[in-house]
Amino acid sequence: MSTHSDPILWIGTETCALGPYRADLVETYWRWEQDPVLLVGYGRQGPESLEARTEGMAHQLRGANIRFTVYDLSSGEPVPAGVATLLPDHAVRTAEFVIMLAPEARGHGLGTQATRLTLDYAFHITNLRMVWLKVLAPNTAAVRAYEKAGFRTAGTLREAGYWLGRSCGEVVMDTLATEFTGPSVVGPLLTRP
Repeated sequence: MSTHSDPILWIGTETCALGPYRADLVETYWRWEQDPVLLVGYGRQGPESLEARTEGMAHQLRGANIRFTVYDLSSGEPVPAGVATLLPDHAVRTAEFVIMLAPEARGHGLGTQATRLTLDYAFHITNLRMVWLKVLAPNTAAVRAYEKAGFRTAGTLREAGYWLGRSCGEVVMDTLATEFTGPSVVGPLLTRP
């Protein structure tokens, strides 16, 4: 069993890695999810109790979705810093992407790195052909991070969300496996002796 000090890391760079979603981190995930900035960013209107989150965790661990714990490696030690999720539709080989970062992990490029690692996994291990996401239009920092990771705007769902008590558009973004550029961390793993 992995402990907080020696987590399993599946793929990563020098400063960011993805590992398994962990039941022992349910309280940490819950704390991040109650952050007011995250609540606004997701358009949620209310917090969730730890008890409800713990019950939901059991369901998530059994589900078909692909969930990762995002680790910040910048200090030299893997520190849990977020969750990245792919919600696949295997019939058409696509998935919706969702990411959540701890408040202390935001604004340092970790979200872009974790998104690129998740896309690398999606396209080179899960063999998806397209990944898409929705983001509230006023969340310009998230839109920029997704663009840096390779997403393009596909359109806007008008008045589909709420931002600070006002209705707003929800931007739909997507990226294709054929558009995934730059170095893959998965490919070199397959060529090791």
